[in-house]
Amino acid sequence: MQPFKKIKSIATPLDKVNVDTDQIVPKQFLKLIQRTGFGQYLFYDWRYDKGAPKQDFVLNDPAYKNSKILLARDNFGCGSSREHAVWALDDYGFKVIISTSFADIFYNNCFKNGVLPIRVPDETLQKLFSTKSEIEVDLESQSIVADGAQIPFNIEPHWKKILLEGLDDIAVTLLHEDAIVRYERSHKT
Repeated sequence: MQPFKKIKSIATPLDKVNVDTDQIVPKQFLKLIQRTGFGQYLFYDWRYDKGAPKQDFVLNDPAYKNSKILLARDNFGCGSSREHAVWALDDYGFKVIISTSFADIFYNNCFKNGVLPIRVPDETLQKLFSTKSEIEVDLESQSIVADGAQIPFNIEPHWKKILLEGLDDIAVTLLHEDAIVRYERSHKT
């Protein structure tokens, strides 16, 4: 995983509640055997009509073409626990998702795949939805800067370390390699 420090981008406003993982990446596209390639299927049923882009869907708006920040309403990532949903968001280019709430498994999958999910109060989310300029997210200072205002956010220290250092589960285990080797040597049969 790449270390996460700071992202500055226009934010894509997905004005929907209870967005489930089946909408994030529909089941018919889960046949890929690698983590890449899912971005083209992100929100597929909302983005396309028989393969043609729907003009009224936010991801088809050229203003949000290279956005790295997704704004979403309550309960984002609910539904089945597939990790593919985070893979699709990341592969599309989103590195930050800001919402009032996330499904627990989805929330944890974000961190394990280098995507920063940020929980904010509804009034903060409302302000971000109305922002037309770029938003800056700084993980080190745990702040969002939008329209000149600095907005703090909370993150568990463990997840912050994981993202800042770009550690996946294997890398976290390898941080304890010396202790693991000592344990294995002391318990040889």
